[in-house]
Amino acid sequence: MKVKQSSIRSLEGLKTFSYLEELILDNNLLGNDLLLPRLPHLHTLTLNKNQITELESLLDHLAEVVPSLQYLSLLGNIACPNELVCKEKDEDDYQRYRYFVLHKLTNLKFLDTRKVTRREREEALIRGAFMKVVKPKDAKASSAAASASPESHYTPLPSGSRDLTNHREITMPFKHYVRKPYLSRLQILTHIK
Repeated sequence: MKVKQSSIRSLEGLKTFSYLEELILDNNLLGNDLLLPRLPHLHTLTLNKNQITELESLLDHLAEVVPSLQYLSLLGNIACPNELVCKEKDEDDYQRYRYFVLHKLTNLKFLDTRKVTRREREEALIRGAFMKVVKPKDAKASSAAASASPESHYTPLPSGSRDLTNHREITMPFKHYVRKPYLSRLQILTHIK
């Protein structure tokens, strides 16, 4: 089934086509709320040039509802970091994306316009789970959250050493280091007290 460029936002009507094998939904308004019905025979799905920004939830959904999927294309979506579409992305970003997708959808033979190689499949098994792209939080939202809860400020220093006006000078004669060079850091700190 091929759907020409339109304003499709929902795929509810597809549940009556349970034997559907190929679905082309390019150039639509499908976003992160995309829900496909269970289509056990679907082997080809193209979602090029839609409004998909969240990759992991889409892949989890596809793994559940289209178990026979072998051909997938997501080009032209923000979720697909292709350097031809987004100038800030490069081939490394795209390759990490491929590993992550192949980790989630292990039956794919083609992803976007390229055939899945044996090396990619092996790399996806080993490192695919770690190739998830994590987006930084909005700077305004994170600074507002940080000011709302002071516990969110992380510091490796104990609370007593955060005050810049409250310092204790620790002096130790140099001879202790010379005489006992084998002391560990913990032993030195214990020895000072």
